[in-house]
Amino acid sequence: MSGIYPLDETDRALIVAVQGGLPRVPRPYHAIAEQTGLAPEEVMRRLQSMLDGGAIRRIGAVPNHYAIGWTANGMTVWDVDDARIDALGAQVGALDFVTHCYRRPRALPAWPYNLFAMVHGSSRDECAAKAAHIRALLGDACCASDILYSTRILKKTGLRLSA
Repeated sequence: MSGIYPLDETDRALIVAVQGGLPRVPRPYHAIAEQTGLAPEEVMRRLQSMLDGGAIRRIGAVPNHYAIGWTANGMTVWDVDDARIDALGAQVGALDFVTHCYRRPRALPAWPYNLFAMVHGSSRDECAAKAAHIRALLGDACCASDILYSTRILKKTGLRLSA
């Protein structure tokens, strides 16, 4: 959805309450309700409305890929025909083994890549096999590619609102 979602003070308070993650309790929406002074049903209704309206992108679990055995993490980078990148990027992003996929401008002449797709595996060979699958999907629209492997864990966070 495009456009601007109008946040009121209650929506903003909910975002601040959940932006670091839901509480790890059996009834997280009830815990957020207690924290914000809302009814649990109102918490769920407002979060769903913000999700539907595009103010928030998702509510979900974020597994620790190292803890589940995915110790090889590769950002695959692709030089894809600009006329076909949107359609092909959507297909790559829809692959069940791609955790995130996005388009970025090239930085020629040193950096020809304009499509990025993160893959994880238990080995670099597994990541390379996933990259080969992406390469086959891109076909002749792809001129070059590489895999940039993670060497350390960095904390990832999105936009944070202040209270």
